[in-house]
Amino acid sequence: MTEKYFEIDENVDLLVFYGINNSNIRTIKDLMTGVKIVARGRTMKLSGEEADIEKLEENLRTMTNMALQRNMLTEKEVIDVLKGNEVEVVANNNDILHGVGGKLICARTKNQKVLVEEYGKNDLMFAIGPAGSGKTYTAIALAVRALKNKEVKKIILSRPAVEAGEKLGFLPGDMKDKVDPYLQPLYDALEDMIPAAKLGEYMDKKTIQIAPLAFMRGRTLSNAVIILDEAQNTSIAQIKMFLTRLGFGSKMIVTGDLTQVDLPHDQKSGLRDAVERLKKIKGVSIVEFDQKDIVRHQLVGRIIEAFEKTEKNG
Repeated sequence: MTEKYFEIDENVDLLVFYGINNSNIRTIKDLMTGVKIVARGRTMKLSGEEADIEKLEENLRTMTNMALQRNMLTEKEVIDVLKGNEVEVVANNNDILHGVGGKLICARTKNQKVLVEEYGKNDLMFAIGPAGSGKTYTAIALAVRALKNKEVKKIILSRPAVEAGEKLGFLPGDMKDKVDPYLQPLYDALEDMIPAAKLGEYMDKKTIQIAPLAFMRGRTLSNAVIILDEAQNTSIAQIKMFLTRLGFGSKMIVTGDLTQVDLPHDQKSGLRDAVERLKKIKGVSIVEFDQKDIVRHQLVGRIIEAFEKTEKNG
């Protein structure tokens, strides 16, 4: 009789792995009658003949990888793995990761694909373009993939708390209450990609951090993917401060829309200034999104086009 312990990867959502009401673990026990299984949290105690345990460990590693990469593990897939049936996973170069419920998140447009390609080549990327072009969503997907693949230890997401003429001082509540409305789009993207329980765990452990730009001062951010969203609303001093936070083993993605600057008219956008200064620097990539990349409601593209025509004529 042999006894071994199998540890489930820390990035795997246990609800996905065990199944609703532990349906997956029950299926494993039903099919692997030669091995006694006691599961507690991330540890599975396996008792039985050594050959049976080794085979089960191999299958558990396969299931763990499926749950990690796809955020989904069905009872049918568990059965297929245990019976040695081939589990078909179709992938292509545009796939980034599987989100909640196994939803495939991929680069859908030409410039989204360019951003994915440039991520592999550079440590600093600027993604510039209109609302709805998927620049921030794609950037966050790349960050989540890097975290799952253990390429980085954390994700840092930030935004300047300046938008549409609103002032923080006029908003109710404490500082968190005041800044959360500005950060909500980042939460929305994460909730699409990471199951709620696992996302809460990441946030509690500060593996994923979401904070206003002002909170970045004085930090050196290593082994992380760092994203600055709505960067058109930074001052020159702010974006310089942010860009110089880049530490070893990190990648930085800066997104923004230069047609939606909410700064005072006499203040130059830090994003515009940074792009002009850094466009020829090695290791820096600038990806320009356009109306063809807009993946929201079809009216969004028409609205943006109408505003651009009016602004050019007027």
